[in-house]
Amino acid sequence: MPAKILMLQGTGSDVGKSLLVAGLCRYFSDRGLRVRPFKPQNMSNNAAVTADGGEIGRAQALQARAARVAPSVHMNPVLLKPQSETGAQIIVQGRMRGAAKARDYQALKAGLMTDVIDSFGRLRDEADIVIVEGAGSASEVNLRANDIANMGFARAVEAPVILVGDIDRGGVIAQLLGTQAAVEPEDAALVRGFIVNKMRGDPSLFADGMRFIAGRTKWQPLGLVPHFPDAAKLPAEDALALGSYGSRRPGARTTITVPMMPRISNFDDLDPLAQEKEVDLVMVRPGEPLPPTDLVILPGSKATIADLAFLREQGWDIDLAAHVRRGGRVLGLCGGYQMLGMRIEDPDGIEGPPAEVPGLGLLDVATRLAGDKRLVAVSGMTVADGVAFAGYEMHVGITEGTALGRPVLRLADGSLDGAWSADGRVAGCYVHGLFGHDGQRAAWLRRLGGQGSDMRYDMVVEDTLDAFAAHLAAHLDMQAIERIAGI
Repeated sequence: MPAKILMLQGTGSDVGKSLLVAGLCRYFSDRGLRVRPFKPQNMSNNAAVTADGGEIGRAQALQARAARVAPSVHMNPVLLKPQSETGAQIIVQGRMRGAAKARDYQALKAGLMTDVIDSFGRLRDEADIVIVEGAGSASEVNLRANDIANMGFARAVEAPVILVGDIDRGGVIAQLLGTQAAVEPEDAALVRGFIVNKMRGDPSLFADGMRFIAGRTKWQPLGLVPHFPDAAKLPAEDALALGSYGSRRPGARTTITVPMMPRISNFDDLDPLAQEKEVDLVMVRPGEPLPPTDLVILPGSKATIADLAFLREQGWDIDLAAHVRRGGRVLGLCGGYQMLGMRIEDPDGIEGPPAEVPGLGLLDVATRLAGDKRLVAVSGMTVADGVAFAGYEMHVGITEGTALGRPVLRLADGSLDGAWSADGRVAGCYVHGLFGHDGQRAAWLRRLGGQGSDMRYDMVVEDTLDAFAAHLAAHLDMQAIERIAGI
């Protein structure tokens, strides 16, 4: 029997669809069902490496974890990774198929539906229920032609849709009624119910609002979900979430500073640090100087040369040089590692027009952007102190130079990665996920003069998923949701 389908679409971006899907994946997994998450099209630079050697959106990797299955490229068959204000790389079933400007991509979508349906069919064959997440807003009628992300996909597979609105941003009644008014009647007929998400305060104050929406739309009210503060403990999909990082902790022993560059990628590297009670994680926004700090982290970037230019425009290169002169420490991850070198070459125009630019000159290495993208899970230990780590690589580039004689990491296959400066103050490597490994994170905090860490990050994530599933069970009409899904 084919797996049941349930699709969550939103009245807009950041209404909480990704987290709701994760919570429902855990809920149905707890019921003993084989659950698979699916997002036909995603746009995010926060990606995860899959066991089948591809990449998908980080949110789908979290949803797979909630469903207690390994992530697969088929859970997110089309991933758009923005490289500029108007263009993005197109990742199809885990592999790069090309790049396109936003307007050109609209003409390409129709050809991608075959890949989307193929991936969906593969998941459906191995599941009892597939929980589908839409993208952006269901009412983007200007993008409805050839749509593969929302109603176009729902219509293709006859998926029942639950529409999610966000009361925290205001205007949720208009969000939901406006969506019904904007979409085609055939699309609106797919919507079987609605959820109002992120309620703060007394839920009884919106009881009349729920009845009003139900009366006008004739959609079934499925619940008013109170704001869930611990959602901040889970990896975020969108860089917008970085704005919630960096709430200052006056009693923190260690300060770690991260300049927020516009094309930041794989920023879930920072999530475990944000949960450390002894760490003050400071996100520096454009227009602000780098403050006094124990460690500056240069994170990954989807467009390293462009972000390096932005870093210089902000004057952060000057702040960084002064930080190092004062004896401060710097860690570059992936694109940030490439920036720390003497130069970056892009002879084939992988990131944009062919270019060669000087790096920050803090590590004696140089990088040439060339070759196939490396997508692989890795493990090993640090060379200096033998502390174990596990993570993943996701990069294009060949890095060479004398500083490689002082490697940071030894991988399980015996290969080496990364480089230290001669004075041991500056380091960089290609491995993401270092701080998610408890022993590795504790070792870095000790190097910075702290006491290390006793936090078990994996348990934080697991406990939070369990708590959120219970939160949904308490506030949603799960029996009605199960009937909509056909369970």
